[in-house]
Amino acid sequence: MLNQIKNRTLERTGAAPSNFSAELEPADSDLAREIAKDPYVFDFLELTAEAAERDLEQALMERIVDTLRELGTGFAFVGRQVHFDVAGDDFYLDLLFFHIEQLRYVVIELKTGKFQPDHAGKLGFYVSLVDDRLRREAHAPTVGILICGDRNDHTVRYALGRSGSPMAVLTYTYDSLPPSEKNALPDADELASALTGISRPSALGNPRSWAGVSDRRPSNGRAWG
Repeated sequence: MLNQIKNRTLERTGAAPSNFSAELEPADSDLAREIAKDPYVFDFLELTAEAAERDLEQALMERIVDTLRELGTGFAFVGRQVHFDVAGDDFYLDLLFFHIEQLRYVVIELKTGKFQPDHAGKLGFYVSLVDDRLRREAHAPTVGILICGDRNDHTVRYALGRSGSPMAVLTYTYDSLPPSEKNALPDADELASALTGISRPSALGNPRSWAGVSDRRPSNGRAWG
């Protein structure tokens, strides 16, 4: 049950503000929205809210299999701090992935703080670079995903409105459950009391009515070799 609450894959998919519908063809826009979850749950990193952006990036790379699993099916890792030389100027994008099912590059920039409008300009610049330098004729348009600690959806929509590059702004959490759902769970004393109650014969009911449950294991993340 906790695993189902935690993942909430369908609820998180396509929930983030983006300009995909404005910058991509309708069918491609729908596909792009499928690869954007909001929020990403990075509970496997064992970091706190005080972690710096470089620490977050390093932790994601050290747990690349878990990172790919959380990003979703189809993501393949290409590189981190990917270097581009633009007429003598050096630029480094945080993380670059390739979605092997949609045949598109996905540029990911990390911001541990709150979204700011200038973040969209930088991400759009990297999306344009990847489109120009790496994208092949058979590939779908490159998309950018900015993962930040917090955002104001109104600010995001203004920032993405005329960016010219397909992008989405998502948040992340280190908590397995969002605060609202975590507060709704019983505390340790309540759980102990409940367990004591069901352990009594009168509370067990008819054994023939018990229903079994199966443990569903997540699929393995895939790395691009």
